[in-house]
Amino acid sequence: MRAHTGEKPFSCPTCAKGFSTKGYLNIHIRIHTGEKPYTCEMCAKSFSCSNHLSCHMRMHTGEKPFSCPTCAKGFSTKGYLSKHIRTHMGEKPYHCQVCDKSFSAGSYLARHMRTHTGEKPFSCPTCGKQFSHRSNLIMHTRTHTGNKPYACGMCDKSFSDGSSLAGHMRMHTGEKPFSCPTCEKAFSLKGSLSRHIRTHTGEKPYHCKLCDKSFTSSNSRLTHMRTHTSEKPYHCKVCNKPFRTGSNLTVHMRTHTGENEKPYHSCVCIRRSPVVSERRLGRTTARTRLTGPIPRLLRGGTKKLTFFVDSATVIPALQVHFSSKLRTQLSWTGSLPFLVVLLILDYLKKTFYCVF
Repeated sequence: MRAHTGEKPFSCPTCAKGFSTKGYLNIHIRIHTGEKPYTCEMCAKSFSCSNHLSCHMRMHTGEKPFSCPTCAKGFSTKGYLSKHIRTHMGEKPYHCQVCDKSFSAGSYLARHMRTHTGEKPFSCPTCGKQFSHRSNLIMHTRTHTGNKPYACGMCDKSFSDGSSLAGHMRMHTGEKPFSCPTCEKAFSLKGSLSRHIRTHTGEKPYHCKLCDKSFTSSNSRLTHMRTHTSEKPYHCKVCNKPFRTGSNLTVHMRTHTGENEKPYHSCVCIRRSPVVSERRLGRTTARTRLTGPIPRLLRGGTKKLTFFVDSATVIPALQVHFSSKLRTQLSWTGSLPFLVVLLILDYLKKTFYCVF
């Protein structure tokens, strides 16, 4: 009857929280004492009540007795099912008092609050690195053990977490569910979209502690840090020569495989240099407006740039080269002189080769 009346006559002597039964009070008290008398026989994990152990055992057996009435997805606990059902209803009853975000479960709100407080209660027992989420700690520990339990069924790659596998699978399917609200460019990973958006906002939140440089992604900063540490973690399997980046190793491997070192049939190396200005393209009055997409292989996506070029110097074969070798569709409205190739490649801050 207390479930109907709301009566809670049993109070915790430590925090004064009330309970409807003495059994619930005893379970609660173990939170304060740290007592966990129920132990899993398969992994030695312990719990404060038998119900928690029963739910945990389903992680080992794979049993999911609670099914969603909308999509039939199964869950190991009734609580997980309740949280899932809110994704269909759009219900988010848990609100953050610091920002305007809402969540479908109290645990999601608690996890979100750590982004405001900076709390990182989960520590790696091997290296001491701290994390705000337990799941992030679990994924991190696999970097020490080398455990990659999530294997791709289409290639031989394996991953330390399910989300990385799901993102990888989109490389096979071509699915790109994340679109940029500014330019509508699509991405297979949410992280890739976040990094791309910074190219619009100019945000560079990752700062080097040894110099004043900033970067749009942590990977870019990590690569940069090797210029300070001289670390070269990528080694050639043939001659053991070390390299600072994976791309440099890839280029080096062509010297062993016999593949053309310049796979785009090129002979002039276009190295990084200041962007060629319009003035340097020539001073003749005969100019042609040129608009076209930059080949995707130059930088993971199609870009459109407009240049005014000197129509007196033309390289008609260049359009054929881009179309056949880089497999992209071009629609030039003018001819492409050599200096514009310099401009394009330097603008993208890549090292590529010119065909002439």
